[in-house]
Amino acid sequence: MTEKNPGKRISIDDSAKDDEAAKLVQSESGSRLPAGLGGKIILMVALCWSLYQLWYASPFSLISSSFARPTHLAFAIFLAFLVYPAFKRSPQQRIPWHDWLFAIAGAASAMYLVYAYEALATRPGIPNTTDLVFAGMGMVLLLEATRRALGPPLMIVAAVFLTYTYFGPYFPEVISHRGASLERLLSHQWLTSEGVFGVAIGVSASFVFLFVLFGALLERAGAGNYFIKVAFSLLGHMRGGPAKAAVVASGMSGIISGSSIANVVTTGTFTIPLMKRVGFPASKAGAVEVASSTNGQLTPPIMGAAAFLMVEYVGIPYLDVIKHAILPALISYIALIYIVHLEACKANMLGLPRRYTPTLAQSLTSFVGTILGLCILTLLVYYGIGWMKLVFGEWAMPLVLLLTTLAYIALVAYGCRFPELHMDDPNAPVVELPEVGPTIKSGLYFLLPVVVLVWCLAVERFSPGVAAFWATIFMIFIVVTQRPLKSFFRQQHDYLNSAREGFADLYHGLINGARNMIGIGVATAAAGIVVGTVTLTGIGLVMTDFVEFISGGNLMLILIFTAMISLILGMGLPTTANYIVVSTLMAPVIVELGAQNGLLVPLIAVHLFVFYFGILADDTPPVGLAAFAAAAVAKADPIRTGVQGFTYDIRTAILPFMFIFNTNLLLIDINNLFHFFTVVFGAVVAMLVFAAATQHWWLTKNRLWETLALLLIAFTLFRPGYWWDMIYPPYEHLPAAQLVEAAEQTPRGESLRIWVEGESLDGRDVSKLVMLPLKTAGDGLSRLEDAGLMLLIEGDEVEVDMVAFGSPAEALGIDFGWRISGAELALDRPAKEWMMIPPLFLLALIAWLQRRRLAAARAADASEVKHV
Repeated sequence: MTEKNPGKRISIDDSAKDDEAAKLVQSESGSRLPAGLGGKIILMVALCWSLYQLWYASPFSLISSSFARPTHLAFAIFLAFLVYPAFKRSPQQRIPWHDWLFAIAGAASAMYLVYAYEALATRPGIPNTTDLVFAGMGMVLLLEATRRALGPPLMIVAAVFLTYTYFGPYFPEVISHRGASLERLLSHQWLTSEGVFGVAIGVSASFVFLFVLFGALLERAGAGNYFIKVAFSLLGHMRGGPAKAAVVASGMSGIISGSSIANVVTTGTFTIPLMKRVGFPASKAGAVEVASSTNGQLTPPIMGAAAFLMVEYVGIPYLDVIKHAILPALISYIALIYIVHLEACKANMLGLPRRYTPTLAQSLTSFVGTILGLCILTLLVYYGIGWMKLVFGEWAMPLVLLLTTLAYIALVAYGCRFPELHMDDPNAPVVELPEVGPTIKSGLYFLLPVVVLVWCLAVERFSPGVAAFWATIFMIFIVVTQRPLKSFFRQQHDYLNSAREGFADLYHGLINGARNMIGIGVATAAAGIVVGTVTLTGIGLVMTDFVEFISGGNLMLILIFTAMISLILGMGLPTTANYIVVSTLMAPVIVELGAQNGLLVPLIAVHLFVFYFGILADDTPPVGLAAFAAAAVAKADPIRTGVQGFTYDIRTAILPFMFIFNTNLLLIDINNLFHFFTVVFGAVVAMLVFAAATQHWWLTKNRLWETLALLLIAFTLFRPGYWWDMIYPPYEHLPAAQLVEAAEQTPRGESLRIWVEGESLDGRDVSKLVMLPLKTAGDGLSRLEDAGLMLLIEGDEVEVDMVAFGSPAEALGIDFGWRISGAELALDRPAKEWMMIPPLFLLALIAWLQRRRLAAARAADASEVKHV
C-alpha cells in the first residue's frame, strides 16, 4: 500500500513484490507457466508431486526407495519438458505437442523401472530389447530435460562422460580404458542403482525435496520478507548498512534456499538498489549480493541440500556434517560484512536514517543477536528442553509439539501488537529504517519450525527426512492458520477470507516447492551419470594419475590443481549436482595423493574442500550464473560483477586450504572449552585480518609492508602448527622394526600412523601413510592382529602376511605381501596455539602505527580547515 506522504517513506504491497521477484526468477530460469489447460496440468502435477513426497517422507509410508527414485525422476522429467521451453524462441504461452510427447515418454522411461521391477530383478545384467529401448529413451530425454532446466553445462558434462564410457579405447593413453558396449552402458546407467538411480537421486527423493518444500512454505508465509526487514533494522544504519544487511538477509535466505541464483534475484531486487543508493557502484552492489548468496550454499543446516548428500558419501551423521561446516561458514560471513565495512570506509559512505537513535547496549545486543541467534536457539532446544526426552520418554515428542503450538499462538498474538511488515520500495526517494524491536517481535513465530527441526534432529535423532517431514507439517500448520489468527487477534473478524488466503498460500507453497525441485531432480539424476561412469570405467584412478602427473607430486600443487579442476567442473551446475560431480571425481584424488605425501585428513575435510571450490564457480567468470543474475538486477557488466564477486570470495577460497592443514577449524579434535574458544577466536581474527589485507585498508590505507604483515598474521593464526612444527616436531619417525613397540605405546582408542608400500590390484606401485585404529588393549602384536594386520617380521624387514576380511586394515587398502616401511608416534609437546601470541603483538603494532597516521591526517585536515 502506498502512504499518503511519498516524501517520507513508500511501501509496496507484499504480493506485488513477490510477483516482481517471481518474474525475475522466471526470466533468469527461462521457465513458463502457460494459461489454459496446460498451465492447470502443470499446477496439478506439481501439487501431486509435493503431496507424494510428503507421504513418502512420512514415518507411515511403506514405499521402498526402489519405487520412490524412479517416481521422483518421472515427476521431474515430466514437469521439466512442460515448464521449460526448448529454446528462447519456442512458444511461451502454450505447450507444443512434441513437449507433451517428450514429457510422457520421459516419465514412462523412469516409471518402467517400477512397472518391470520384478522382471529386472530376475535377470540382472541381462537386459532384453524392451529394457534397452526404455533405458536409451530415458537417457536421451534426461539429457534434454537437464539442458532445458539448467542450461548446457551439466548436459555437456554428462554427455562427455557417456562418450568417454563408450569410446574409452580411442582416448589418449593416459586416460584410456577398454570401453563398454552400448548394452552395458545403458544397463549400468539406467537399469541399476549405480548410475542415474543411485545414491544422489535417492537423497534428492528422501531429504532434499522436503527441505526445499520447507523453504518454499517458509518464504510463502512471509519469512523471507521478515528476514530482510530484520537484517535492515539491525544493520542498515551502519556505514554501508544496506550492503551489510544484504549479506545477512541473503545469508538467511541462502541457508534455506537450494539455489544461489534464485537467492540473488529474490533478495537482490530489494538489496541491490539500496546498496547503489548509498554509494556502491553497480558492479560492487551486485558482487556483494553474489558473494553472500553463494556463501549461503556453504552454510548449515541445508548447504544447498549438499549436507544430506555428504551424510551418504562421507558416512557420518547429519549433525556431524553440520558441526564440521559451521565455523568456516560463520567466519566467512563475518568477513564479508567486514569487507563491506572497509569498502564503505574507503568511500566514506553513510547508512540509512533510523526513526530513533539506539543506545550502545541496543546496538551491541543487535549485533551479537544477529551473529549468535540461531546458535543460541539450537542450544536452548537441545539443553533447555532436551531433558523432556528423559522425563517423558515416547510422550516427549507429542508434548513438545503441543507446547510449540501453544507458543506459536502466543507469539502470533504478541506479534499482532506491532504493525504488519511491508516491504519498502528500494527505488523510493527515501527509505527509512524500521525500528529493531517491533520488527523482530512481529515475526518471532517463524523460528518455531526451526525449533521442531532441531528437536527432531538433535534430541529425537530422527533421520533428516523424517525431521524435515515434521518441520514441514508444522510449517503447513503455520501457513494455514497464521492469517485467521492474526485476523482474530487484530479484531478484524474476517475469518473466512483469512482462512481462504491461508489455504491459497499453502496451495502456492506446495506448487512452488515442486517447481523449485524440477532442476534439482534432473540435476541429481544427470550427475548420477558421472557417478556411474566412475564405477564402470575407474576414471577416479585416472584423475589421481593425471593430477599427480601435472603436479609432480608436490602437495601444495596437488591441492591447487584439485581446486582449479573442481572450480571448472562446478561451472554452471546447481549445488547438488555440483557436489556430486566434484566429490566423486576429485575427493579421492586428495585422499590418495595426500596419503602418499604424508597428509592424512578426515574425509569430511576433503569433501568440504572440493565442495567449496565447486560452489565458487557460481560467481566465477566466464560462466558465473549467479553473477549474471546479479548483473541483470544491478544493470551492471556481468563479467566485471563476476570478477568483483570472486575478489570478495578470495576469503572463502583460502579457507579450504586452511582446514585441510588445520582440522581444528572444522571443530575436529577440540580438547576442551578453552581450546574451542581459542580456535574460534583465532579463526575469526585471522579472517578479518585477511580481509583487511586483501582490501588494502584497515584503520586507514595500508602500506605495502603492512599488507604483507597482515597476510603473515592471518596465515599464522589460521595455521599456527606450521611454525610450531619447526620448533616441536609432532611425530617421532620410527623404523619398521619398532612397529610392534609403537603399537604397544599408542593409547587405546587412538590410531597408529604407518607407512606402507606395495603393488595395488591395478598393478600400480603404492607408498602411502595410513592411520590404523587400535581399539583394544594388550601387547603390540595382538593389537595389530585385532586391527586385522598379521605381520611377518624378519630382522629389520616387516611384511604383511595376511589382512583379515572386513577389518580396519582392509578398509585402509592394505594388502598381503605389502611392506611396512616405518611408523610415526605422536610426541608430547606444548599446544600449538601458543604460536598465536607473536602475530597478535605484530597486529597491535600495526594498529598503533595506523592510528598515529590516521590522527596525523585528521589533524592536518583540521589545520587546513582552520586556516581557510
